[in-house]
Amino acid sequence: MLTTGPAKKVVVYLMEGEKYHGAPVYIAVLEFLFYRGIADATVTRGVAGFGADHKMHTSRLVDLADRMPIKVEFIESAQKVEEVLPKLAAMIGSGFFEIQDTQIVVASSVAPAAQPVIRREGKAKIMRILIGESDQWNGHPLHEALVESLRANDIAGVTVYRGILGYGAHQHIHKGTALSHDAPILLSVVDSEEKLRAYLPVLDQMVKQGLVALSDVEIIKYTHNAAAEDRRKEPRS
Repeated sequence: MLTTGPAKKVVVYLMEGEKYHGAPVYIAVLEFLFYRGIADATVTRGVAGFGADHKMHTSRLVDLADRMPIKVEFIESAQKVEEVLPKLAAMIGSGFFEIQDTQIVVASSVAPAAQPVIRREGKAKIMRILIGESDQWNGHPLHEALVESLRANDIAGVTVYRGILGYGAHQHIHKGTALSHDAPILLSVVDSEEKLRAYLPVLDQMVKQGLVALSDVEIIKYTHNAAAEDRRKEPRS
């Protein structure tokens, strides 16, 4: 968040039709600034102008409608501007930018709503459950029933993947198409070894045909609420 005091204003001049890795260069610049933590940036589109080629560009000319001048402007601290300039210069191709000294008189009074991010690391197990899309459990798709069962058993997390092609023990090719219900389904489950092994008897009752694999993993978890995370780990009566 910007604070009052000296800062730099950067104005990047581009042409609308120019590309960077297949995307409009002004979009690529805006995304780069966003993910580098620049406080704010604005894109404006000109209605007329000319550049180094000395050709007039105007929105009234249909054949030049995608060659209008574009400006990307942002204000940041001198240190932050210095960090992003090398990459910015490499992205803009035939464009150019100017840098002006400026002064932040009134900074935003809105504090970030997000709490500090807490990073935690540790050892865990990943359980991979491979089943078929058409597999059922009590009249419901097996993968949906497994997700509900895992949540009911307080397993930390599960993600379901639908395969596009595969085969299993019977060497039968399974294809996942828009009209097919024969795709391979993979459930990826992460938690402690103790909790996953305690869940295996439940899995034995639900999966009639499939494959389960357990592997060691190291987890890195990002959370905003340490107190809630600690409460989750408390034993339940």
